[in-house]
Amino acid sequence: MNAPKGKFTQLLNDWRTGQGQALSELTPLVYEELRRLAHRYMRGERGSHTLQATAVVHEAFLRLIQSEVPMQDRTHFFALASRLMRRVLVDHARNRSRGKRSGNVHLVPLEEAPPIKIETSFDIVDLDHGLDQLEQLEPRLAQTLELHYFGELTYDQIALAMKCSAATVHRDIRLARAWLLDFLMGYRV
Repeated sequence: MNAPKGKFTQLLNDWRTGQGQALSELTPLVYEELRRLAHRYMRGERGSHTLQATAVVHEAFLRLIQSEVPMQDRTHFFALASRLMRRVLVDHARNRSRGKRSGNVHLVPLEEAPPIKIETSFDIVDLDHGLDQLEQLEPRLAQTLELHYFGELTYDQIALAMKCSAATVHRDIRLARAWLLDFLMGYRV
């Protein structure tokens, strides 16, 4: 991100007030950062994943420019973009699962079934469900975790956005991760 902080915010404001040229100037400033984030998210997916990072960026950016959510600054912009990329990945995973379920199902007697292995990696849909559950219980913890992992914001950036200390962010992330892992392990069994 090479644009000065003030210029980025000014471009956001100009774009939101209907100045089309601002979006043209803003796009190259955010595109590479969004691609980097998308590549990071895609690393956690299985190798045969059919969705490309570029498609994730394009879909999220399209949803972002069509949204009516006012964006205050760079941090808020990337937090929203991260959330939208998460939604794109989850939507894709859910659609993929629907396709798998629509085929022929072969029932196997329990005694012939292979043993169940508990995995330590989690599907994006499971992770999304866990984050949604955490958000219902502790919205601040869920938002902090999302900003850190999906938005790749530093503790200081999150503290500024959430109006708290970096120590609080660190504690919230540790607590949220522990809660989410516990939820996901219980969810898998």
